[in-house]
Amino acid sequence: QVQLAESGGGLVQAGGSLRLSCAASARTFSSYSMGWFRQAPGKEREFVAGISPSGGRIYFADSVKGRFSIFEDNAENTVYLQMDSMILEDTAVYYCARERIPYRLGTVSITEYEDWGQGTEVTVSS
Repeated sequence: QVQLAESGGGLVQAGGSLRLSCAASARTFSSYSMGWFRQAPGKEREFVAGISPSGGRIYFADSVKGRFSIFEDNAENTVYLQMDSMILEDTAVYYCARERIPYRLGTVSITEYEDWGQGTEVTVSS
């Protein structure tokens, strides 16, 4: 098990940018895929972006493709979600999680992730 802690959320105007961080308590990125998810008020949690072990594959939800990027800093045990050209619909609590099974190419299925962080709130204003 690994502890994950998200940070970097806040209030941003539409069209602006934010960078979220997910700090892991142990070295894990070389073995496990990491994912970012979000949950808007009244909606189910949904996949946003993922990165496979050692960054070999990155993948995004269609709703954020071209606007968000994901990358890792292995020295800092941190995975980042860079959010650009933000829209009102990006308002949500954002979570990071680690895939349950190591050495897979990554999945968008929320049930395949565990070790969830506490979340960081993002609000996009008009």
